[in-house]
Amino acid sequence: MLGDWSKLLDRLDWKTSGRLTMLSMLVGVIAGLGGIVFQLAGHVVVEYTSVAIAGYSPPEAKGEAAEEEQDELVLSPLEASNEGATAEPDDLDVSPPEAETDATTVEAHDTPVFSPWLLIAVMTGGGLISGALVYTFAPEAEGHGTDAAIDAFHNKRGIINWRVPIVKTLASAITLGTCGSGGREGPIAQIGASFGSYLGSVLNLSARDRRILLAAGMGAGVGAVFRAPLAGALFAAEILYSDSEFEAEVFVPAATASIIGYSVFRLWLPESIRHEPLFGFPSTPFLTGSPLELIPYAVLAVILVAVGAFYIKTFYGVHKLFEKVPTPKMFRPAIGAALAGLIGIGLYYGFAEDRQLLAVLSTGYGVLQKAVTSPGSIAVGPDGSPLLAQCILILFTVSLVKIITTSLTISSGGSGGVFGPSMVIGGCVGGAVGLFFNHFFPHIVPRPEAFAIVGMAGFFSGCAHAPFSTIIMVSEMTGGYGLLLPTMWVSTITFVLGRPWKLYIKQVRNRLESPAHRGDFLVDVLEGMRVADVYDKSVNYKLIPESTSLEDIVHILAETKQHYFPVVDTQNHVIGIFSADDVRSYLYDPTLWKLANARDVMNGRIVAVTPEDDLNTAIRCFTAIAIDELPVVDATDRGVLLGTLRHKETIAAYNRRLMEFKKAAADHE
Repeated sequence: MLGDWSKLLDRLDWKTSGRLTMLSMLVGVIAGLGGIVFQLAGHVVVEYTSVAIAGYSPPEAKGEAAEEEQDELVLSPLEASNEGATAEPDDLDVSPPEAETDATTVEAHDTPVFSPWLLIAVMTGGGLISGALVYTFAPEAEGHGTDAAIDAFHNKRGIINWRVPIVKTLASAITLGTCGSGGREGPIAQIGASFGSYLGSVLNLSARDRRILLAAGMGAGVGAVFRAPLAGALFAAEILYSDSEFEAEVFVPAATASIIGYSVFRLWLPESIRHEPLFGFPSTPFLTGSPLELIPYAVLAVILVAVGAFYIKTFYGVHKLFEKVPTPKMFRPAIGAALAGLIGIGLYYGFAEDRQLLAVLSTGYGVLQKAVTSPGSIAVGPDGSPLLAQCILILFTVSLVKIITTSLTISSGGSGGVFGPSMVIGGCVGGAVGLFFNHFFPHIVPRPEAFAIVGMAGFFSGCAHAPFSTIIMVSEMTGGYGLLLPTMWVSTITFVLGRPWKLYIKQVRNRLESPAHRGDFLVDVLEGMRVADVYDKSVNYKLIPESTSLEDIVHILAETKQHYFPVVDTQNHVIGIFSADDVRSYLYDPTLWKLANARDVMNGRIVAVTPEDDLNTAIRCFTAIAIDELPVVDATDRGVLLGTLRHKETIAAYNRRLMEFKKAAADHE
């Protein structure tokens, strides 16, 4: 059936029919459905593994809570104060941390008795099954996924194996559902990208169009799962490069796919949370505060850069260590999951069995939800007042240990994303810094939760070198558009200071260095150069009168190294051209030497260029007739020969200009 569609589409005028827009809509539908399947698969795995066996249900973000769960939620003490509540602390019902239920975090399932050691067994089993799936059926589906999609865009002509989305969906759902530390962005980005690539291949589209559909699928998946359609489109266009550069031709198809994917995914959500951002709306709108607040935000940015460098070095350092482990690759995710589980359970017991510390496992959205809503509610005293030092300690501990557990889970070969953990790490660091400054400078930093939201954006901007999409994505995920100014401020600082480190190693710096655009850049450079700048203006070029006999021509060939010979009429106007190779066919028949002349040997169809032509036009002429030299003629009188343009000189001029661009870029840095 797709073959029939391909024949039909071939008959259409692609430019006027909006080919990529139509195909992007289809990619968006599939990405949205893929997001639904991925979420459902994850919930099923959680229900029948970590909940049923270990009695642990990872807390979810507020926007992921079911309707019946939202009805039972109560405000935490700090949220009540944000709403303008007049109740005294003694009047508030505050439960111990492990039994706490508030508007900031939701457990998705009714859980039996929690068994920490069984949770480690569940994680190990999940890593084993995930590793077996990946390394048996689609080894390219290992890891966090986004890098694989980026690599396919730049280096593989937009081609992704059709098995990848199937294996990636199952493996990632198992990894995350069994509490492996990872995120959803990588898997769903690779799932959407894989379908875009598959669709482009089935319809026999060009490599360029297949790459665009791949990127559109990546953006649609991210926009759907994180309920951030604009950010999804920006993400697809920006994440491909480590410099501040966009893949402009990707944006419109990615925006189309992201809108459709988001709409499809949203229809599946319960009515109560269908219009809710992932982390809910803020209790009161955020407003830009004192300009002095930019100072603590700058301090936050510097801390985020340091933590980001630690994150990236740890992530890839652990990957190198696992490459040296003397076991088959399929067993490594189980080893990584077991180690991550041991660290998480050790932290749980180290903090008096506070389940909030288990945010270092699974997505970690429970603690992140509290950080972006009311970080002071993470640890409260008997009277309901926040324990500042303990809140800061928990947030910093979760952020740093989350780096280790995520590295163990994903760098060992487990399947999961790095965007979600980055949000948790950045949000927790931001919340801790916000609480610190709120305590000492409450008039400058009145709302510490704002620092958590800004920290989410700033951290990923520095690590992934994608400031614009991250700013919009975090705003869409939290409803925090009032924080646009400080978010831009922090993200800009982290992007600039974080340049030495790169979370997505398959990113290239810019379009110049992308194999996908080498031909485009060649055309851009050549179109900026004229024949007049390159061609040989030598006057001693040998011209052959049209009446010259073949015998004389043979003697001329013996006396000169010239290879191409323009033929001129009595007015010295060029009327044809021949090469030394054209004459060779007559050499074995001496009877023709006195009978034939230059007009008989020449080719009257002259392919020539003028000084005003660009070098891209010249290259097309060289390619069309497979010659090494082109006549350069006057633009007003094409019979007047001005010189010749050699293919070798044209390429040399291009290389010189290319080196000038590279040197200018290096000097700029």
